[in-house]
Amino acid sequence: MNQKHTITVPELGIQFATGTLAKFANGAVTVTVGETTVFVSATVASTLRPGQDFFPLTVDYREKYAAAGRFPGGFFKREGRPSEKEILTSRLCDRPCRPLFPSGFLNEVQILGILLSADQAHESDISMVNGASAALAISDIPWDGPIAALRIGQIDGQFVANPTIEQMFSSSLDLIYVGNEKDMLMIEGSADQLPEARFIEALEFAHQAIQPIIKAIKELVAVAGKPKATFPLVAAKPEARAIIERVAGPKMTDAIFGKEKQVRQANVEALKEEARAALLAELGEGKFEDHDLAIVFEDLQYKAYRHSVLEKGVRADGRDATSLRPISCEVGVLPRVHGSGLFQRGDTQGLVLTTLGPTKEAQELDALTGGAKSKSFILHYNFPPFSVGETGRTTGPGRREIGHGALAERSLLPVVPPEDVFPYSIRITSEIMASNGSTSMASICGGCLSLMDAGVPIVAPVAGISCGLITENDAAGAISRWVTITDILGEEDHFGDMDFKLAGTTEGITGFQLDLKINGLPIEIAKKAIFQARDARIDILRKMLAAIPEPRKQLSQYAPRIQTIQIDPEKIGLLIGPGGKTIRRITETTGAQIDIAEDDSGKVYIYSNNADAMARAVQEIDAICGGGAQIEMGKLYQGRVTGTKEFGAFVECLPGKEGLVHISELADFRVRRTEDVVKVGDMIWVKCIGIDDRTGKVRLSRRAAMKEREATPPAAPAEGAPAQPVQP
Repeated sequence: MNQKHTITVPELGIQFATGTLAKFANGAVTVTVGETTVFVSATVASTLRPGQDFFPLTVDYREKYAAAGRFPGGFFKREGRPSEKEILTSRLCDRPCRPLFPSGFLNEVQILGILLSADQAHESDISMVNGASAALAISDIPWDGPIAALRIGQIDGQFVANPTIEQMFSSSLDLIYVGNEKDMLMIEGSADQLPEARFIEALEFAHQAIQPIIKAIKELVAVAGKPKATFPLVAAKPEARAIIERVAGPKMTDAIFGKEKQVRQANVEALKEEARAALLAELGEGKFEDHDLAIVFEDLQYKAYRHSVLEKGVRADGRDATSLRPISCEVGVLPRVHGSGLFQRGDTQGLVLTTLGPTKEAQELDALTGGAKSKSFILHYNFPPFSVGETGRTTGPGRREIGHGALAERSLLPVVPPEDVFPYSIRITSEIMASNGSTSMASICGGCLSLMDAGVPIVAPVAGISCGLITENDAAGAISRWVTITDILGEEDHFGDMDFKLAGTTEGITGFQLDLKINGLPIEIAKKAIFQARDARIDILRKMLAAIPEPRKQLSQYAPRIQTIQIDPEKIGLLIGPGGKTIRRITETTGAQIDIAEDDSGKVYIYSNNADAMARAVQEIDAICGGGAQIEMGKLYQGRVTGTKEFGAFVECLPGKEGLVHISELADFRVRRTEDVVKVGDMIWVKCIGIDDRTGKVRLSRRAAMKEREATPPAAPAEGAPAQPVQP
């Protein structure tokens, strides 16, 4: 057994340990915060796969139910496919680690994280990133680390480093910051309309807060680190590179600049075939590899897309650094959905739909580390192959789709009204119809449009935009020139150095995510991008508000209406009934959906598109919980037939309150048998035509009710019923 080494960061309560577990991995550590422990390993393949032309980095984080002292649910008592939380944590770790591997290093690397212990007070995602950094740093895998991660909250106006899960419920900021000694590498999170200047202060605070973690990892490397191994780096053959650059290099700029996306792609493919023919003619079959073409063409496009921006300030589609592509916005584009928005920016197009439902439709969460147990606002992002003009399998959402949906969801969540103001579950689905850069930001803009079209009273409109970066380095590798560019194309994302997504209102930032392809982003560049994105965001909001200036005052006629009633909290159990029998009966007999607030406040939400069903449900609940309503003379009731006799039918008008419909009162014609008109369990309309003063027996008439309803038919739910809950 190897010697165990432990390094502690006392100011943050973080402990790194290595030397006990997984001695065959290239690097392995455990990271403990409180009593939450995450194990992380880093392993590299010793040989390169034949024909390998990309870097196969795999990052997988998994949570074991044993960590929280629980059994997995379901028939198979074993962990299954990764949850959304596990996928998002894996992506969180992958993004800052990936750019720090050497160029040309293509041996497979696998980083695996396992939650071993969960104390329900400390999150595990930050520990996964710090564990990956430590495992890679002490391993013999070539990697330009270490890095460190930390969560920053803002509670009562003060920044808090490494807050607990409970503290985060009171925080107006959720910033995950990853950096090295000098610069930031990756950020993501959300905020409650945080002003840009305050956001920059949070970044500066976070950068200082991670330094003790970097120091601790370096100490761990000093006592437990392995010498870095040397691996062959994949590069194009010099003779093939020379031919390809001679044939395609001078033509690349003309093939790209001023052309549409599909034309650019076709021109590049034509150049590639021309270069392939030259290679065959000059070198012969078998003297070059496909990856020679791929590597050199990547380099040629990399230079072409960047050179014009740095030298002339002109981009591939002719825009300057800060210009937006043409934007169009539409709402109400589909007839039956509750809300819809079509947002297009350049070639990128997102069709976004909003659906409203009862609060019981909220998604249940099963996070082992603690936190919220459910969420009533959900955003799902879909990226079909046709959106990029390709064919492919259409299976479940991949990691990218889950990550983009999560970014859009947390960017819109700060402006969604709380359930006590708008007691609906809300689901947004973003269907990407065409993609050429920043579809997640299009999902935010389209999502906001569809929310307003659905009549959701959002706090403020939200828009999102992505900023890119083009840099040039000096001989020492430091950034000597740079330009931040607004609204990046797909190619500018691929060949550029940064994708900095920022969403917010006119007041401040609500969501953000930074990904880099360079080894760090200086704070002065980040500041420029943040304010540049703000200018673009406000411009986009103007265009969105021209399509729909404010949320609709009325819900769609197809959305469920809601009525909120207040009952005595002590009667909640009475309303639910044994095993849910009473509330289930009311739901089944009236057709309305009923939700009871989980905060034991006594609020009951009734959802229905049918006014009669709504009234009947209110009537039933009031009879049970409101002090015992009585059948009243001259009133109409919709009741259930509870029994039939030769002389008529008994009808339950209110819970536990029934009357007799004499056979002569069943219809406006002679009825021979009661069962010819009604059967037990039928729902029928009746009118109270008499109450015996001595016995209290109630006489009902179906014939009189039919006549009255024909004279004054019940009103259907009006288009434009109030979106706000109505107190009865």
